[in-house]
Amino acid sequence: MEIFYSPQFLHEYKRLPEKIKEQAIKKEKIFRKNPFDQQLKTHKLKGKFSEFWGFSIDFQYRIIFKFQYDKSIRFYAIGGHSIYK
Repeated sequence: MEIFYSPQFLHEYKRLPEKIKEQAIKKEKIFRKNPFDQQLKTHKLKGKFSEFWGFSIDFQYRIIFKFQYDKSIRFYAIGGHSIYK
């Protein structure tokens, strides 16, 4: 599975605490094996984000992503609930 990272995602990732970065790497490894693994709590988003999906890094942080037509995935945002604004 090929994952691409938006410039926004990369910018937000750099600003995360080291502990969260480590957890994000672990969750991405799980995601690559199975995007719907129960540990991730993957879910379809609603409203203005209805084209996107999200999964949890921990209770506060999450990743917003989209399945692409070419069967790749693009990570758009990473952070707390403020990423939904």
